[in-house]
Amino acid sequence: MREKIRLLHGALLDIVAAINRPQRDEIMIQKAGISLERGLFPLLVCIERFGPIGVVELADRVGRDHTTVSRQVAKLESLGLAKRVKNAADGRLRQAVITAKGKAMTDRIDLARDQLVGAIFENWPSHEIDALAQLTRKFADSFSAQDGTPVKAPSSPAR
Repeated sequence: MREKIRLLHGALLDIVAAINRPQRDEIMIQKAGISLERGLFPLLVCIERFGPIGVVELADRVGRDHTTVSRQVAKLESLGLAKRVKNAADGRLRQAVITAKGKAMTDRIDLARDQLVGAIFENWPSHEIDALAQLTRKFADSFSAQDGTPVKAPSSPAR
């Protein structure tokens, strides 16, 4: 089992490194034909996928300080891509949600991702892609449950 865990861990590190490369975001932004600062890109996508979402949770998801994320969400607001609304459970708290303009932008990002990732899976049998998606979701849910992190499924299908 130890060797399997090491193999999985190594693969996950490789995937995270590839996803976190600044060039990857630049390619996605360019392919989507949008104009957006690279640092705002993952925040906009997370707000669309997991919103309404508080700044602290958003900061945790992207691995940044919450004060930095708060400023970046304000920037997304000024661009008309997101807005802050009162938390339904606690009106003292505010959460970020996507606007129609922001949703249109993430839709373009989704199309670009479909093309870029689709090329990766071009020669994969459909059942392997299905199995990868199912098992990755199961692993993510189990991993989150183990450390007590509440699992919040994306508000729209992940692509």
